[in-house]
Amino acid sequence: MIVTLAWFLAGLVALVIGAEILVRGASRLATSFGISKLIIGLTVVAFGTSAPELAVSIYSGLEGETDIMLGNIVGSNITNILLILGVTALIIPLQVNPRLIRIDVPIMIGCTLLLILFSASGFITFWQCMVLVTIMVIYLIYLARNSSAEELLSEEPEEAAGITASWPFSVFFVVAGLALLVLGANWLVNSAVVIARALGISELVIGLTIIAGGTSLPEVTTAVVAALRREQELVISTVVGSNILNILAVLGIAGAIIPEPIPVQASLLNFDLLFLLAVSFACMPIFFTGHEITRREGALFLGYYIAYIVYLLLSSAEHDALPAYSVVMIAFVVPITVITILTISIREWRKRRRVWNSIRGQ
Repeated sequence: MIVTLAWFLAGLVALVIGAEILVRGASRLATSFGISKLIIGLTVVAFGTSAPELAVSIYSGLEGETDIMLGNIVGSNITNILLILGVTALIIPLQVNPRLIRIDVPIMIGCTLLLILFSASGFITFWQCMVLVTIMVIYLIYLARNSSAEELLSEEPEEAAGITASWPFSVFFVVAGLALLVLGANWLVNSAVVIARALGISELVIGLTIIAGGTSLPEVTTAVVAALRREQELVISTVVGSNILNILAVLGIAGAIIPEPIPVQASLLNFDLLFLLAVSFACMPIFFTGHEITRREGALFLGYYIAYIVYLLLSSAEHDALPAYSVVMIAFVVPITVITILTISIREWRKRRRVWNSIRGQ
């Protein structure tokens, strides 16, 4: 077991380092072409931080561990919203770009709805994955065509020239990062399966918790560093972009490679996917009314994440307290959370309106 844990940790380290190298190389290449921070967050950084999920999903799918694959995708999206936005908002309140509210968050919600629709039959087919890939291509083309000139990175010509001149190193970083991701995915999945079977925990729960948390480490690191540097726009765009790409790219590409339909467990469809949809919708009132995620809302997201992890642990252990806990979450926690989010958001919106009216009155 000690050797297995060592391989598991080695896999996590390889994934994090590989994603970091990949993001650095890809970001330098993208920056040399003057792409905006918002678009970089939605595409380059989101792709880079989603690379561990893609590597793990492809490998686990080819190995027949589809529960780990789906659990990793759904769990990573839940982690991105609740844990990453929660932690970073506690560091610094996050300003939300209006473009995310109008376009990208609704797309994120639409992708989640589409995933639920595809999962309703109990299987996700090859052609459904091809639909996801097609939507991904359309989305990326749309982003490329709508990167406005006002959002271009303010980079010195000498610095940009230096980045362009060093493009072979950037390409090397991208290749090296991808190689580490493949190795890390191999070690992580194999060791996680062994640990799950030894502890009697289902592979779905392992995917939703440990692997999802591990493959989300690049997003966590990127978001915390960006928050400390007061790059709030990069934090939220990376989370939203990563969630979109986890469904469209990770599931789409992995599912297109796997020869057989992907089975969907009833528990994933009846709770985890619905939970993901609920927290995705919870972003809308926060983003829309205040254009900001406050520290209170960050603490609420973080508390919600802890409650979700407790539910998964109780479910995995088939604990006697699970039915009562489920009732509490559905009958009390969810309504209270919705009401709290709306109350905080409306209060922030009214505060901003009073400030705006006072400025106009001067």
